[in-house]
Amino acid sequence: MNLLENQKEAIAKLIKYKVGALFMEPGTGKTRTAYELVTSIPDVDYVVYIAPYQTIHTEDKEQSVVYEIEKCGGFKCKCDFIGVESISSSERIYLELSEKVDKNTFIVCDESLKIKNANAKRTKRIIELGSKAGYKLVLNGTPLSRNILDLWSQFEFLSPKIINMSFNEYKDTFCKYTLIKKSVGLRSYKKEFISGYENVEYLYSLIGHYVYSCNLELDVTKKYNYINYEVDPYYKEKYEKIKELMLENEFLISRNNNIFLEMTQKLQSSYCNASDKFRALSEAIDGKDHSKIIVFCKFIKSAAKVSRLFPDVKVLTFGKHAYGLNMQSYNIVVYFDKTFDYALHLQSERRIFRTGQKEDCLYIDLDGDIGLDVMMDRNKKKKKDLLTYFKEVGFKTFMKQL
Repeated sequence: MNLLENQKEAIAKLIKYKVGALFMEPGTGKTRTAYELVTSIPDVDYVVYIAPYQTIHTEDKEQSVVYEIEKCGGFKCKCDFIGVESISSSERIYLELSEKVDKNTFIVCDESLKIKNANAKRTKRIIELGSKAGYKLVLNGTPLSRNILDLWSQFEFLSPKIINMSFNEYKDTFCKYTLIKKSVGLRSYKKEFISGYENVEYLYSLIGHYVYSCNLELDVTKKYNYINYEVDPYYKEKYEKIKELMLENEFLISRNNNIFLEMTQKLQSSYCNASDKFRALSEAIDGKDHSKIIVFCKFIKSAAKVSRLFPDVKVLTFGKHAYGLNMQSYNIVVYFDKTFDYALHLQSERRIFRTGQKEDCLYIDLDGDIGLDVMMDRNKKKKKDLLTYFKEVGFKTFMKQL
């Protein structure tokens, strides 16, 4: 298959460097672009392709990144496909890679937002591996999902000389933040909140040479619909009891106040199988071709019940299936459960809205009459605004240099 114009542009821009970042939206062909960049360098005798485990070991082999690379022609030298999770969980895998990586190694870090947390073991280990490799590339549909701090680890992996700042120096240079002190009983704690950004043009002047960005443009549209449902009194009572328990001072102290994710997980799980939610799902897919529908769930129990009651639709989960799958044969996505992770939500949208899609895409959210659903929708809107800011303001500055 011939290269797309954006793929040719990416290769022409990054081939002159030993490191680079492909921030190409899902569906724009970044895997093929990465393959062409790797195989264009004759010195490379070993490729380490790091990606989420589920994109390497898929149920359908034709959906795996390994198959995508083989379809391109396969790497002509030795290659290891490594799940990013294995870098932190397996001492053996990490040590074996450390022994094999050298200046003739090309490391590709696919879905590079998996190394956004500077303090995570996997991030530190991948950065260490990168320091030994001669060639490096990061791939992701967007440069950030949470905030501007997501960029530091990705470019530290590529080369510490690009930004040339420690994490704390980077944060102080580009983030405005507020420090809040709170007390619970006899204990007190501090928490930082990022309230804004500064020196963005300077940041892009540092990283711009090594970045190729690309938006997906298709001749099909994206439409959004929302269907309300009521949470049963039984599930609402359960929800309120969990909320009261987890907000008690003793519980906060026992968890060192770091309970937000734990609390929202338990709260959302408490009503994920509300009766009227299945009525709303039935309404959402009524009259539509079930063979074209994907339903995203967050919990095993909700996925199991949806599969049992609606056997003709494709049921996927965010954590396992949001990344890497090419599913342009479907054109309707229903969000049975919501997610706080905007990067996961964005990835899930792009399972169907990608190169090769011939039909308009419809996305349907099920909205419960409960506080957490409202909060999650508000959070998703904020994440979208953050990404829009960097793509439309930050990247405009960068694009002028192309």
